[in-house]
Amino acid sequence: MFIDSHAHLNHPQFSEDWSEALVRAKSVGISAVINIGYDLASSELAVKQCDEIMGENYPKLFASVAIHPHNAKDWNSKFAEGVRQLARKPSVLAIGEIGLDFHYEFSPRQSQFQAFEEQLELAWELGLPVILHIRNAHLEAIEIVRNFEKPICGVAHCFTGNWDEAKRWLEMGFYIGITGIMTFGRKAENVREVAAKVPIERILIETDSPYLAPEPHRGKRNEPAYLVHVANALAELRGVTVAQIAEVTSQNAIELFRLNAINIAALCK
Repeated sequence: MFIDSHAHLNHPQFSEDWSEALVRAKSVGISAVINIGYDLASSELAVKQCDEIMGENYPKLFASVAIHPHNAKDWNSKFAEGVRQLARKPSVLAIGEIGLDFHYEFSPRQSQFQAFEEQLELAWELGLPVILHIRNAHLEAIEIVRNFEKPICGVAHCFTGNWDEAKRWLEMGFYIGITGIMTFGRKAENVREVAAKVPIERILIETDSPYLAPEPHRGKRNEPAYLVHVANALAELRGVTVAQIAEVTSQNAIELFRLNAINIAALCK
């Protein structure tokens, strides 16, 4: 089985066929998908989609809720309470995606810092792992998490930093999320180096659908079924079988997101 640890079936690009995309994913061996919120509306939709999907034709669908750093300028007490209430839903496994994005800076840095720190506090309060979006801001994000001084775990999703930055996240107990970027040729050398060096028991694989479709679908809308291409590329890079990648990365997701407590037997059907 494979677990897509990060997808956005709540994105407008999936408004017409998100359930069909899940059927396609199940047909190629995807047993679970984590549907990631990025603002209050998308978080509400992620939870709603989880409530609507059931049956053997679909992977298990779970949700994560949060305010993305792009939307941090909207963070306030009302949004915080909305995320808190959603995070108590049974389908919600994590707080995310949260973090810092200094590449686009769609929100002022101070707003990003505040939203990030307060959502870390919320994750700790609720006992949930975090899903981090970090772009051009790894050192700043690492400092915030180190100074948090409370136990927190999670994944640095869609990792595009360098190996030194990856090691710092690993030292703090985080997992590293690998996407289809690793199939993008010379521009992905950093990602491939990290994917080759990270201990295999600390890797998650993800699509980040609808973004970052791997080869041979690059340039098209990504979807969870394409996770198999990420797994194939990772297996080739590390010199192991695709079955080993499937087994280990799925177990990593099970452990991080505590899927053992949510009828994991159903994931293996």
